[in-house]
Amino acid sequence: MDEEMLWPQAVTNRIKTGADREIIRTYPYRSAAPSTLWGELVAGAKSDTFLAGYTNYFFWTQQPHFNDTLREKAAGGCRIRVLLGDPECQTTRDREAIEAVALTVSTRIRMTLDELARLGPLDNVEVRFSAPEDAVNHVSLSTFRFDNDALVTPHLARLVGHDSPLLHLRRADAGGMFDRFAESSEELWSRGRPV
Repeated sequence: MDEEMLWPQAVTNRIKTGADREIIRTYPYRSAAPSTLWGELVAGAKSDTFLAGYTNYFFWTQQPHFNDTLREKAAGGCRIRVLLGDPECQTTRDREAIEAVALTVSTRIRMTLDELARLGPLDNVEVRFSAPEDAVNHVSLSTFRFDNDALVTPHLARLVGHDSPLLHLRRADAGGMFDRFAESSEELWSRGRPV
């Protein structure tokens, strides 16, 4: 049979094939993704949670009892990593000038550090600052991984994270979109320094 007969154009336009199978959904703004999505991904992660945003502060403002959730995850054996920008580095100061908002980048990072201090030292939880030479790359891309799901925000020009787009990815194949972003965040992590 002819391929057109088996897969009419109307069907092929709606079925994901190839690399785009890993794109679950896109949002024009990170803030457009429902908070329930974030909560479900955090709750569903069993082995790996990697928060590689430059500030990460919104988890504590949008997810109720987030420290309790992290404690439970860590106690259950889930590896939790948090990669932050250094609030004192030049890249942070430069980004603050670009964004020009009252809730500065360094303040958002310090909010996260304060919450992590309340969490206390726990097995399976590690926090690092990205290396100074990586800061410019880290500040322009946030990758949040929950086992085989990732939420990725490429930061646009002068916009803060919640005004930039978001991609929801799910790993399907080696070397796909998920792995490309995962490798990038792992590279940043490998050169990061402990907080």
